[in-house]
Amino acid sequence: MSIEVGSKVEGKVTGITNFGAFVELPGGKTGLVHISEVADNYVKDINDHLKVGDMVEVKVMNVEADGKIGLSIRKAKPQAERPERPERPQRPRNNNFRSNDRDRTPPKENFESKMSRFLKDSEERLSTLKRATESKRGGRGAKRG
Repeated sequence: MSIEVGSKVEGKVTGITNFGAFVELPGGKTGLVHISEVADNYVKDINDHLKVGDMVEVKVMNVEADGKIGLSIRKAKPQAERPERPERPQRPRNNNFRSNDRDRTPPKENFESKMSRFLKDSEERLSTLKRATESKRGGRGAKRG
């Protein structure tokens, strides 16, 4: 029997590692079920789901040129058996604000207020930068007053 990508076959678990399980397929070939393809939920320990000697239905995901066969147990299950993932809640998006803009004024402001806010912020940044560079010079180049 030829192993084709997309086909579902019955196989026997022959070995378990920390990254997956080896499954013997009909015809004597062996494929690997990666730990991420064992179940729909997070699998911390594969031994909680599979044991050597278990018969499992697997779906052939890929067959590489060197003979390696990638398998999936979770994709072999019919859609009805697979638990439905809950819909991810959508966060309201407001493109006018960044996360550090929460304390600033709303975006509907006139040009003059935007310009004055910009100048104030710019002056604060420049004075902070100037203080930092003067302190690094050790007072040699700093103004004395």
